[in-house]
Amino acid sequence: MNTPLRKVGMAMLLMIVLLLANDTFVQVIKADTYRTDSRNRRVLYDEYSRQRGQLVAPDGTILAGVKPSGDKLNFTRNYTDGAMYAPVTGYYSINYGAGGMERIEDDVLNGSDPRLFVRRLSDMVTGRDPRGGNVKLTVDPKVQKAAYDLMTKHGYTGSVVAMEPKTGRILAMVSTPSYDPNALATHNGKEQNASWDKYSKDKAQPMLNRATNENYPPGSTFKLVTASAALEAGIGPDTQVSTAPNVQLPGTSTTLENYGGETCPGHTFKDALAHSCNVPFATFSGQLGAEKMKATAVNFGIGQSDLAVPLKVAPSTVGPLDSPPALYQSGIGQRDVRLTPLQDCMLSATVANGGMAMKPQLVQSILAPDLSTIEDVEPEQLTGKPALSPDNAKILTDMMIGSESFTKGNGKNPALKIASKTGTAEHGTDSKNTPPHAWYTGFAPSDNPQIAVSVIVENGGNRGLAATGGSVAAEIGRAAIAARLGGG
Repeated sequence: MNTPLRKVGMAMLLMIVLLLANDTFVQVIKADTYRTDSRNRRVLYDEYSRQRGQLVAPDGTILAGVKPSGDKLNFTRNYTDGAMYAPVTGYYSINYGAGGMERIEDDVLNGSDPRLFVRRLSDMVTGRDPRGGNVKLTVDPKVQKAAYDLMTKHGYTGSVVAMEPKTGRILAMVSTPSYDPNALATHNGKEQNASWDKYSKDKAQPMLNRATNENYPPGSTFKLVTASAALEAGIGPDTQVSTAPNVQLPGTSTTLENYGGETCPGHTFKDALAHSCNVPFATFSGQLGAEKMKATAVNFGIGQSDLAVPLKVAPSTVGPLDSPPALYQSGIGQRDVRLTPLQDCMLSATVANGGMAMKPQLVQSILAPDLSTIEDVEPEQLTGKPALSPDNAKILTDMMIGSESFTKGNGKNPALKIASKTGTAEHGTDSKNTPPHAWYTGFAPSDNPQIAVSVIVENGGNRGLAATGGSVAAEIGRAAIAARLGGG
């Protein structure tokens, strides 16, 4: 072979090798990237050509289903009570992808999950129309509706979370204001874009899941953590406490006051929790020290950076606790303490479960297209270390019963046997002239807990500077509890 032919042959061989290398890169290395790219219309048509799986509640209520679309995409996603369940379901959109559980469980819902391999193989052999799997969530529609209806009735901005203390199953996850994911599921591009712009540009942030993605100063609901640390340190419920209306922060000229500058009505630790006296809890926190406070908080789940339910949860924190004044202020849930509503619910749920925190979970089971169970999600302890002993959990439960007895607000029903704690959290650069966040957290029945709940109403709801956890948030928490227990 002469030299020119040899050069041509080598060039052609090199081109073939480069083509094979590029094909391998595209088909193997970058396959998943191209497959999941929102601009890949072939993948979009493929997904919409088969029936997407459902998101269902334990009672069979379909939270996210499908209906024939009558166009080339075959199916349209539709949501039952879309705005009510949007913080849980998220959205499934042609132009904007997926959010919430639609995104987290996408592989199951679109049928590509490895656990559905046998079903896909069977569909190929039998010629049956392929369908995605289903996901059974843990949400109780009665609890979700009770909480959502009251939040929207009053026009409140905030969140409600309810859990089953023994399992960690999330019974409700409400965030208001909300949005309707049906408007993002439409196949009309102009309508879909208009809805996205409306929601994403709204200053009220309706697409923000406040239950998991926002954290707040918890105010006096954090006293459950301080009380747990104190009980574990040997401080009993009948321990005498200061009734003074204020206490001077160590090393400063600043005073920390009880609510309204009042003296504490009782003389004991349990009286201090029942009446939410700030001075004793600030003092306890200072005496216990940063390490003890941090260790107790960690066993409640506070500070965990990788918590997912499986929705990713923003971290909660107690702050640095790097000085005596910081300890005093943090002991009553102020300063740098920040909790998500989910984490605040975990405070009550942990006490209700004998002092052991359970991992919160939104998924109960993975189901095949025919609704047969593929996998159940088993309850799991969060850290493996109790936040407080079972005996001290019983003591704290009794103290929370006392707190509920002094908590005002609507929805009281003695038959429910609630143990609770309220919070009125200052925030903002001018906290004294900014309406406080109103909190309520608790569980019931106190002697056999079936539900724990946390409520936050931002900026005092409709009561402004006069807002308290009892006057604003307690009614909503009690309604959620009643819906679960059949008491309202």
